[in-house]
Amino acid sequence: MNKTVHALLVAATFALSPVAHGAELRVAENDTVESVLKAQKGRVTVRLRSGQELSGTVRTVTGKMLHLGALSGREFFDAAIPIASIEAVIVRTREQ
Repeated sequence: MNKTVHALLVAATFALSPVAHGAELRVAENDTVESVLKAQKGRVTVRLRSGQELSGTVRTVTGKMLHLGALSGREFFDAAIPIASIEAVIVRTREQ
């Protein structure tokens, strides 16, 4: 049940989040999680190897860490996430 509630919260976040028109996800042959995150403008969701998903704004990306700001559902919080723990980068690419 906890995962269902979390999934609904993430879906609601995407429905209510402002997104730049024309946002696009492009992945090239030599891309890494780091390079995909660096290319993002605006909000992203990262799924961690633990299964947890965090949504926020990419602030800084280094070779080892992601600084995700303005976390959804956690006002006044940021997160420092090890790049190695990120399983997927999820990007909203168009308005409904």
